[in-house]
Amino acid sequence: MQSTAKTPQEYIDSLPPDRKEVISKIRDVLVKNLPAGFEETIGYGMLGYVVPHSIYPKGYHCNPKVPLPYINLASQKNYIALYATCVYGDSKLKDWFVSEYPKHCKTRLDMGAGCIRFKKMDDIPYQLIGELAGKLTPQQWIEICERVMKR
Repeated sequence: MQSTAKTPQEYIDSLPPDRKEVISKIRDVLVKNLPAGFEETIGYGMLGYVVPHSIYPKGYHCNPKVPLPYINLASQKNYIALYATCVYGDSKLKDWFVSEYPKHCKTRLDMGAGCIRFKKMDDIPYQLIGELAGKLTPQQWIEICERVMKR
C-alpha cells in the first residue's frame, strides 16, 4: 500500500485509527532515538529516516537522487513493516537484533533480509526498535554502506 502523502503527518493522518496509533508510537520512538543527523522524510510512499544529501551528497547507490536510507516505516495490508536497511547492511547489528527480539516479544520474529513485519499490533517491541534506531550515527552508517559497496 504505497501512500501518496507528501509529509510524515499527512501519511499518518491517512491511516485507519488502529494503524495510526501504532505507526505514531513507532514514529515517536524512532525520532526520539535516532542520532543527530538523520532526517525524517517521505520516500517510496512511506515514512523514511535517511542520511540527507547535505551530509552524504552521493545519496543512495541505487538512485543517487534519493538520500541514503537507514530505516523506513510503512503500514502494509496485513502488517506494519519496518524496513531496517541498517540490519541488512550490518550483519553484527542483525545478529544483535535477532538475539534481542525474543526478550521483547511473545511472537516469533518475522523478518526478511531487512524487512521486519509486525502482524500483531499488541506485540510490538517499541523499546527494541528505539535501541535499533540509535545504534549507528549517520557517519557510521555511511562507512558501512561504502564498505559494502566496495565488495
